[in-house]
Amino acid sequence: MKEVPIEKALTYIEPGPVVLVTTSDGKKNNVMTISWTMAIDFDQHIVLTTGEWNYSFGTMMRTRECVVCIPPAQMIDKVIRIGTVSGVDTDKFSLFHLKALPAQTVQAPLLDGCIACLECKVTDYIERYGFVVLKVMRVVENRDCTDQRMIHARGDGTFTADGETFNCRKLMADKLPPGL
Repeated sequence: MKEVPIEKALTYIEPGPVVLVTTSDGKKNNVMTISWTMAIDFDQHIVLTTGEWNYSFGTMMRTRECVVCIPPAQMIDKVIRIGTVSGVDTDKFSLFHLKALPAQTVQAPLLDGCIACLECKVTDYIERYGFVVLKVMRVVENRDCTDQRMIHARGDGTFTADGETFNCRKLMADKLPPGL
């Protein structure tokens, strides 16, 4: 074993997948890339990290809603590029040829081509950490998406994409909530 700089720690502790988060102010749709997400309970609450530095944050806090879209690994270049421009002066849907689909429980759009989209309501914001707590209201899967690999940020400009599934349901049967 060899000691490495403390900054390397985050490259070993992967959060949930990199996601695209859509918002709508009623006039304009926007999308941002978020590289830190996590489920926080079995009652469909998730958390993502963002703040005033992201243009979409203001819309999300005003409307108290968004859609969290899970892009496949094959979209990695587009996902990264979306995160490098601001919706303040850029129509990202036009620039990146994104197709918005209607959601049912929120005004923000679903994104065509993603593995899944989670329609969410904002339930809390923990400013100290930039944690936006979301309640998932509806989940839409894209069964036509053949690339099911999710993108994970390593915190150093590199990413991993998973794909292999390990079914350990039998080992965990008495720990899983009913219905899962």
